[in-house]
Amino acid sequence: MSGSTYGQLFQISTWGESHGEATGVVIDGCPAGLPLSARDIQPFLDRRRPGVSPAVSSRQEADQVQILSGVFNGYTTGTPISLLIPNTDTRPEEYEQMKHCFRPGHADFSFQQKYGIRDHRGGGRSSGRETAARVAAGAVASLLLKEFGISITAFTRALGPIHLPEGEEDFAFLPRSPVSLPHEGLSSKALLLLQENRKKKDSCGGVVECHVRGLMAGLGQPVFQKLDALLSHAILSIGGIKGIEFGLGFAASSLLGSQYNDCFFADNGRIHKSSNHGGGILGGISDGDLLLFRAAVKPTPSIGLPQDTVTQTGENTVLSISGRHDPSIVPRVVSVVEAMTALTLADLLLLHASSRLDALKKIYNASFQDSF
Repeated sequence: MSGSTYGQLFQISTWGESHGEATGVVIDGCPAGLPLSARDIQPFLDRRRPGVSPAVSSRQEADQVQILSGVFNGYTTGTPISLLIPNTDTRPEEYEQMKHCFRPGHADFSFQQKYGIRDHRGGGRSSGRETAARVAAGAVASLLLKEFGISITAFTRALGPIHLPEGEEDFAFLPRSPVSLPHEGLSSKALLLLQENRKKKDSCGGVVECHVRGLMAGLGQPVFQKLDALLSHAILSIGGIKGIEFGLGFAASSLLGSQYNDCFFADNGRIHKSSNHGGGILGGISDGDLLLFRAAVKPTPSIGLPQDTVTQTGENTVLSISGRHDPSIVPRVVSVVEAMTALTLADLLLLHASSRLDALKKIYNASFQDSF
């Protein structure tokens, strides 16, 4: 299957299915000398993994990552980094009823039409389980970005009808929220909503917002490799994401130019903006301000209510999905959004090093001085 590789210089290739033996990723292009161990990657996976709260699937996966190559004595060597995450709580028998019919809202039908064969055990490659490998790779990218003072924070902006108003975020509470919502009161309400949806055998969607701080001006390429275009590609590749907007996003369509434009001013020899309606991007290139975008997440398609569908032979039938499913994937998508953002920015950071002759000369001269 093509389409499992992402990135140009900082490149990843993920593999594995929902109920296979394992899932994993190979990272090619990570610079040598980055401090790295399984302990560094594990906290990122722990935020994504199931079975940790009533808000997510009860599937019990430890998601203990193993580093198979590319690291020696605690540092990356510049060679491919291979990461493996065993699947330890698979129950393929729970999917027998889906063997001969298509689940509404899932990729069963489209995979069958494209390949003529599909893994019915939780969707195989199209399962959210695949994102564990992305998060592991994203952890490495995040650690690389940290070396440059770049930090990424994603969180739940909305869950079903519950919306966190702008300016009321309590980011100190975010690590304690079971739904990745930085507001204690709304977090409790959101958790109750998910528990109610689970009882009703239904699900809900929401909105994930992402902030990137410490980003330099200049990342992104003109025309086809714009920063917002590449981030859109990355985020929309996540299963369940149905839309993305930067800064004011769609709200900008109802404004006048005089209302929307981020005006410049100089202060103590530095250039600033009076607002950030563009979300930190101008002409597809980062402007050094806060990078901000939001992603719309659809309701989890696996629900226990009866739904009309058809069998592979074209017969009408009714399907009620049982098993261990998320009442909303929003809380767990948060870490995946961070991972794909980190992978995109790490790739662009390496590409940026070759965008100017003077910068390239500095790199070359520094390396030349270290030569014999």
